[in-house]
Amino acid sequence: MKKETLLLYAITDSGCIGNRDFYAEVENALKGGVTILQLREKNLSAQQLTEKARKLKTICHSYHVPLIVNDDVQAAIESGADGVHVGAEDMDVARIRRMAGEGFIIGATAKTLEQAKKAEKDGADYLGCGALFASVTKQNARPMTIETLIAITEAVHIPVVAIGGLTYDNLSVIQNSGVSGAAMVSAVFAADDVRAAAAMLKERLQGIIKE
Repeated sequence: MKKETLLLYAITDSGCIGNRDFYAEVENALKGGVTILQLREKNLSAQQLTEKARKLKTICHSYHVPLIVNDDVQAAIESGADGVHVGAEDMDVARIRRMAGEGFIIGATAKTLEQAKKAEKDGADYLGCGALFASVTKQNARPMTIETLIAITEAVHIPVVAIGGLTYDNLSVIQNSGVSGAAMVSAVFAADDVRAAAAMLKERLQGIIKE
């Protein structure tokens, strides 16, 4: 997993997109510079999620951007998506790796140092760590201090993405934290101009995250 792929990690949310065309807004995000996209739609059936992932995969791949499916391993595999992202309460990373093989990207949420180390040992390709700030899209998210985030990035050898209430204005909190990128939902998809928002966020992240 290349670290630069995780720079601007956009996560879909139909609630943010509202009445606008879902696929058009995803494409606008990709045009703006999103480097990896996660399909997270909690209200869809497994079949609907698989179908949506198939359509998104075609769009994402036309921009050379990987598509990750949230939680549903079967939908990710059946749709031909590039990978899946799972939380601590979802299917075990080691089991997913056995099912999907080595070419499949597995992202894992890690709230603690212990979870981070276990996910890496079990075969995760990257970690999602947060929430650094309160988030309107995940109001029950357990908060994470910047100190814990730094401890995780220093302890693991796989890339880490910061998540949770991140916006253009507060991105500086992840400077010098060791993360490879930031995952955002509303900062991208709730914007009036999704393409412009993505472009601004990418430019900001490029200035904050340096080798």
